[in-house]
Amino acid sequence: MGAGGRMTRAEEAQRTKSSDTKRAPTEKPPFTVGTLKKAIPPHCFNRSVLRSGSYLVSDLLIIAAAVYGSTYISNFEGIAAWSLWVAYWIVTGFPYFSWKYSHRRHHSNTASLERDEVFVPKPKDALTPWWSVMQTPPGRLVQIFSALVFGWPMYLAFNVSGRKYPRWANHYNPTAPIFNSRESLFIFISDVALVIVAYGLYTLGTTFGLLSLLKVYGVPLLIVNAFLVLITYLQHTHASLPHYTGEEWDWLRGALSTVDRDYGILNHVFHHITDTHVAHHIFSTMPHYHASEATKILKPILGKYYQFDDTPFYQAIWREMKECVYVEADSSSKGILWYNNKL
Repeated sequence: MGAGGRMTRAEEAQRTKSSDTKRAPTEKPPFTVGTLKKAIPPHCFNRSVLRSGSYLVSDLLIIAAAVYGSTYISNFEGIAAWSLWVAYWIVTGFPYFSWKYSHRRHHSNTASLERDEVFVPKPKDALTPWWSVMQTPPGRLVQIFSALVFGWPMYLAFNVSGRKYPRWANHYNPTAPIFNSRESLFIFISDVALVIVAYGLYTLGTTFGLLSLLKVYGVPLLIVNAFLVLITYLQHTHASLPHYTGEEWDWLRGALSTVDRDYGILNHVFHHITDTHVAHHIFSTMPHYHASEATKILKPILGKYYQFDDTPFYQAIWREMKECVYVEADSSSKGILWYNNKL
């Protein structure tokens, strides 16, 4: 872990294996976001002509696709257009606007125990007696299966693994504490879109049969959801990553409390969201198609602040579920907490 960009792949792998639990540095970095940005070519922050730099334009295009698809749902052309929109909506994290806002707050508060939005670890005193059972190999299998199959919808509907709010928080309620009043209208739009999705799925199911719908929609959806949870969980969960409380937290150290993973050929399949996540957290508005180039530039500058682990993902999730059960502070600082598993 913490290998700099000048290390070879073999050296990087060896360092990872020999220091899996080596803690990441928590002192203030010797660089700023401004100095990091100056090192990256300006074109890395540019969007292509087909990818609008305006978030409003992007959102309006999505709404227009929804209207077009729902208007022409009765014919083949409409079904095809609507299906493409559904695929985009689902893959980008339905409900679109709701998750857009909560994910933005996650980027604003990464690794803050009080304000981060997702994968917020529990303190030891919050564990229930069931955790000792779940730490057995069968229990761990149940955890992994549950997380991959049900984790995404449970987070959206019940804020599972999310930030603590004074009242029930979910991604479908326009008045949920996750959102502010200016965002409520767009949450409602997301809900309307999901109703359209449900009606469209019903139409496709009655037209082509339930089995066909499960094959072309249900199974791919489960796979997408599973990889979404797997990738994001492993990006934010490792024994070397700190979490912060109160005034100890600051944005840059929080953004650096993430880890890049190596998924082999799947790095290309997932457009490198797997092995460029550190750069994504530092520059979250950078187009994904420039993230690999930016990561290569950032690694030697970040040095020990750059976290990388090439453990195969199927081994990594088993290990992190075993080692990263709760967080606790050590004697050096009460505001910096680390993962532990001693029940």
